[in-house]
Amino acid sequence: MAVVAVSSCKTSSSDRGEVRGVSGKVFKQEQPYGMVYIPGGSFLMGQTDQDVTFAQTAQNKQVTIAPFFMDETETTNAKYKQFVNTVRDSIAITQYLNDDKYYFKPGGKNAKPDPSGKKYINWDYVKRNPVFSAGGKGKAGAAASANQAKLQGMYYQGDDRIFDKNEIDVRLLKYNYAIIPLREASNNRFDKTKKRSDIIFRDTVPVYPDTLCWLNDFSYAANEPMVEGYFSHPSYAQYPVVGVTWRQVRAYTIWRSRYNDAYKDSRGMPHRQLYSLPTEAEFEYAARGGRIGNDYPWGGPYIKNSKGCLLANFKPGRGDYASDGGAYTVSVHSYFPNDYGLYNMAGNVAEWTASAYDESASTFVHDMSPTFTYEAKASDPEVLKRKVVRGGSWKDIGYFLQNSTRGYEYQDTAKSYIGFRCVTHFLGRDIKDKRSNY
Repeated sequence: MAVVAVSSCKTSSSDRGEVRGVSGKVFKQEQPYGMVYIPGGSFLMGQTDQDVTFAQTAQNKQVTIAPFFMDETETTNAKYKQFVNTVRDSIAITQYLNDDKYYFKPGGKNAKPDPSGKKYINWDYVKRNPVFSAGGKGKAGAAASANQAKLQGMYYQGDDRIFDKNEIDVRLLKYNYAIIPLREASNNRFDKTKKRSDIIFRDTVPVYPDTLCWLNDFSYAANEPMVEGYFSHPSYAQYPVVGVTWRQVRAYTIWRSRYNDAYKDSRGMPHRQLYSLPTEAEFEYAARGGRIGNDYPWGGPYIKNSKGCLLANFKPGRGDYASDGGAYTVSVHSYFPNDYGLYNMAGNVAEWTASAYDESASTFVHDMSPTFTYEAKASDPEVLKRKVVRGGSWKDIGYFLQNSTRGYEYQDTAKSYIGFRCVTHFLGRDIKDKRSNY
């Protein structure tokens, strides 16, 4: 005979015994800084003009895209340099300085107690007291001098030094991260032999751009000035970062997510969706700007406007690079944005996407938020390390600027004509939904 024990529980007087759901803070969708809202919708993905290369890699297919936010411009040197500097300072503080002033103090106002004794860098203090300060008078100057003595190990040593200058050894600047590839987790969810740790993907990525790409990409071209100044000189701060691999770009998106999460945690606010690269479908959808059947982001079938002005930064004619206003890249706010407010979705620099490249992807991906992804291992053949690149660049002819044109590059290569921008996905209803409270 089975005996069922029924226990009573004490209810809150405020809910009158009714289930009303877990209480929480009211969440209102915010628009991330520097991003524009891309409303969800359906569009015909694929070529709108003849396939001049007979590649047959962009067959037409109607797909639906959920709403998301996208950076209005390509990621700039200034923004990527913030990532590089954060990695640099983190390594300096944890491996060289070992100075408690740069950490949160236990029991203090901003304390973050941790049972394991782990220490957390106080980035507000770092901003007020830069690790690599130029010095000065008084206490600030003395602290800067003390730091310099401890940080000598981060500079090039011995014969690697030039004129005995202190220059950061950029080979030391590596970012460690761990993520869970959700597609792999889904594929292995019924495998009882798999542990969570078997799914977690860990990577260590050198973060400094390959500035020599300006020479590597072109035989016998006098691009030394671009090598020396493009990433380091402040005059290029608002130009798109280049020389970054797909792996470096993904590391940036993870750091950017954690950077925003830290701010939200300090104020008890819910996180936004993680930053990521756009899928190739999201990129094409956003590039079209809500227009139907357009060849280019600006809408028309031509690369010049009615006044004869070129509408993007690319290689016009037989190779008059400078006739569009820039011999190489140009500032990320150059030219007119498309109808969604996105700049340079064609030209300037081509852009990495989250999608792996497969010639026949359009035949097997879903029609709801389609993408093909593959987490390539170091031991995999090169063909599995291809990632989709979209948008065309300053050194490409007009065909590669078309919304539907697909290209690829290998995930560990860095080019002087490939950059990126981020997306983050919308939480809740589409803003266009009139039932929404946003």
